[in-house]
Amino acid sequence: MPKPYPKEFREDVVAIARRREQSFAQVAKSFGISESCVQNWVRRADIEDGAAPGQTRAELDEMRELKKRVRLLEQENEVLRRAAAYLSQGVLRSPK
Repeated sequence: MPKPYPKEFREDVVAIARRREQSFAQVAKSFGISESCVQNWVRRADIEDGAAPGQTRAELDEMRELKKRVRLLEQENEVLRRAAAYLSQGVLRSPK
């Protein structure tokens, strides 16, 4: 996977592309990147700024952390359920 461009570089490209003085293709060519890259960066910046609907980076990060937490809690719950089932078998089969 190629190394990501620095944040400052992306911000500069987005600022120039948003001015609409040049097409995305011209901006991409002048910076030596692909047009789709410029389009994706502008779209992501619009979402982050609230100008377009979508989930911001902070929301995506929070969602990822919450999913990890849910997965961990489900695993813990499964362990406790199995332990309770195992211990309850011992109580039911107690010697007479």
